[in-house]
Amino acid sequence: AYKRFSELLPKEERENACSARVPKSQILTLPELRANPFQHRICRVFSTSDDGDDSMSFEDFLDMLSVFSDSATSDVKSHYAFRIFDFDDDGTLDRKDLEKLVNCLTGQGEDSRLSNAEMEQLIQNILEESDIDRDGTINLSEFQHIVSRSPDFARYSVLQ
Repeated sequence: AYKRFSELLPKEERENACSARVPKSQILTLPELRANPFQHRICRVFSTSDDGDDSMSFEDFLDMLSVFSDSATSDVKSHYAFRIFDFDDDGTLDRKDLEKLVNCLTGQGEDSRLSNAEMEQLIQNILEESDIDRDGTINLSEFQHIVSRSPDFARYSVLQ
């Protein structure tokens, strides 16, 4: 992991890789993220940057690789997937988060975008299936409950 991290840095910074931060633009070149529709959210969730630039320290990078690892538990993967899907970082998945989630998965182009009616129906179906307390949002425990009923989640999740 250290070798991969340091290779993302300019040559002159590699000696001090432990204290360096890799810019988001370099993190996005990783094969794990290159084609991931949530690549920007993944950088946001794992970055501890105070600047809001989504750069990563070696510890951030290690955390991200650990969650992407096959040995990460379903609970760990679902926790981070929930944070990635929580676009407004408010601790719940509401209608706006779910709409952004669907748009990321289906693509932003006119050909792949759902109609308003289709989007509304899909979000309604998701909430009916997942919103156990019927408050109009999905919290972490509701999300993890749904994931626990999906044995393929860890294999096919956004964190693969």
